[in-house]
Amino acid sequence: MAAKDDLGRAGENRAAEHLTRLGYRILDRNWRCDQGELDIVAQHDGTLAFVEVKTRRTLDFGHPFEAIDEGKRQRLWRLAHVWVREHPMASRGRALRLEAIGIVGPDPAAGALEHLRDLR
Repeated sequence: MAAKDDLGRAGENRAAEHLTRLGYRILDRNWRCDQGELDIVAQHDGTLAFVEVKTRRTLDFGHPFEAIDEGKRQRLWRLAHVWVREHPMASRGRALRLEAIGIVGPDPAAGALEHLRDLR
């Protein structure tokens, strides 16, 4: 497995732990369909959170959140709606929200973590 894949997986593990500590219930991880992938789907206080995780070793190529542009947000919304259609019982009556977690550092387990709770 490529080092980039290992870094991403470690970042997603850290993000899931962070969310769980905040009281989120993880419903799905690395959910895929023909249109793409959602990193984490979680429930929190009656809301379904679709969480994009970006992990970087350094800021040499920009902050992780810079990779989430308008096109990426639109794709994440499309994926969120596909997930909802495929999981009607889990999503019934819940508000939807896009979130992002960015982690920067050579070791994702100890790197700086930022959590945006509402990507608009």
